[in-house]
Amino acid sequence: MLISQAAISNIPILIKIIGAKYFKLDGRSDPSDILSPIDVEGHGTHTASTAAGNIVPNASLFGLANGTARGAVPSARLAIYKVCWTEDGCADMDILAGFEAAIHDGVDVISVSLGGGNANYAQDCIAIGAFHAMRKGIITVASAGNGGPTMA
Repeated sequence: MLISQAAISNIPILIKIIGAKYFKLDGRSDPSDILSPIDVEGHGTHTASTAAGNIVPNASLFGLANGTARGAVPSARLAIYKVCWTEDGCADMDILAGFEAAIHDGVDVISVSLGGGNANYAQDCIAIGAFHAMRKGIITVASAGNGGPTMA
């Protein structure tokens, strides 16, 4: 999923999602998913709230760690680009189509929560998409995966 903080003024704070698109360029259906921007697994919803979740006072985990919860930028607006599918995963062509759409839509930041990829930057679709975004003045932040440290 690609997330952006768009430069929009005079919109009430409760309107977070200003656009949503999906990319499934192979045309095959995924019986465990919905051919739409809807997040059926919750990962996109989780990353969106981390980026732009509203301020929630008196939050706690079963009474522990009481405090205020919030996303990194509660005033941010989000444009959502679904590029991963439950059974089919994340195809390079869908990821690159999502990058190009975000660039065309004029986002300010692209946040990519997709791990893995090709170690060769000239062949890695996230590196290629991020490079195209950078050429248009758009910063990309990307996850490094969930593998954790390993012994060298």
